[in-house]
Amino acid sequence: MRLVVARCQVDYAGRLTAHLPLATRVLMLKSDGSVLIHSDGGSYKPLNWMSPPCTVREGVAEDGRAEWLVSATKSDDTLRILIDEVLHDTSHDLGVDPGLQKDGVEKHLQELLAEHPATLADGLTLVRREYMTAIGPVDLMCRDADGLSVAVEIKRRGEIDGVEQLTRYLELLNRDPLLSAKGPVRGIFAAQEIKPQARVLATDRGIACALVDYDALRGMDDAEHRLF
Repeated sequence: MRLVVARCQVDYAGRLTAHLPLATRVLMLKSDGSVLIHSDGGSYKPLNWMSPPCTVREGVAEDGRAEWLVSATKSDDTLRILIDEVLHDTSHDLGVDPGLQKDGVEKHLQELLAEHPATLADGLTLVRREYMTAIGPVDLMCRDADGLSVAVEIKRRGEIDGVEQLTRYLELLNRDPLLSAKGPVRGIFAAQEIKPQARVLATDRGIACALVDYDALRGMDDAEHRLF
């Protein structure tokens, strides 16, 4: 990756036209061929850019200023950068990026709730994770204080599709005489956020909803010492 801090003006021509007047900006040339122009503001979004595949030709304009002409390979779009002064120019080999590893995905929530099932309902204990049915695994199979089976479906964001999924699991689980011997298998829909429509549908089908505090489960947030 090449990073250039320069006083420059930029003109984009193609499906639309855009002009950036003379100012100090960051020019980013990435190894994938993309060119991005950033200011010291606007969060992550560049002021202008050219997506790959494209080519960059560095030369000199008629007025003697350095000129970068960025041309799209698959269209007539061009990005013309006229540079008055280069303040910084450096290149770095960043190597192969392993990709984003998200914290708090459903697998992590499942692991934490398997360790602390009673946070979903008093007296709840774990029987098995990934309890298999004919249409897929239930995230957690548990037992409540009365010995009744409880199926738990876990999502980061609880929406109607998740309630429908748990409903199908419950229909199958209740056909198993071993699970339903003491009474019907009931369901808990657990998520960090549950949409109002999903909550209404779950309640209508006799499924309990449980909001999951991920930070509290990880021990990062002690609820007993909060002011609010």
